[in-house]
Amino acid sequence: MRLGSIGERLARNRYLTDEAGNHIVVNQELVRTTGTAGLLIAVCPAQVYSLAADGTVAVEYAACLECGTCLAVAAPGTLSWHYPHGGFGVQYREG
Repeated sequence: MRLGSIGERLARNRYLTDEAGNHIVVNQELVRTTGTAGLLIAVCPAQVYSLAADGTVAVEYAACLECGTCLAVAAPGTLSWHYPHGGFGVQYREG
């Protein structure tokens, strides 16, 4: 049985986005002062974080795998993060 690449396997997941509530908010000032933008971008397995043209950290929260890696590396207060409301977020289809 062929398992496929990580990208192919992640594509099998289902994402139900809560349009009324973003579950990740970045404190842009703290990101700037702590220099953690590159770290957030580098460690996220779902590539949720990216650098916007204006130098801020953009968040594509609908792609979040809810793994908590960003919380483990972010400076305290940099992220406001909570699990999406019931029924929303990622629903894993692959192990």
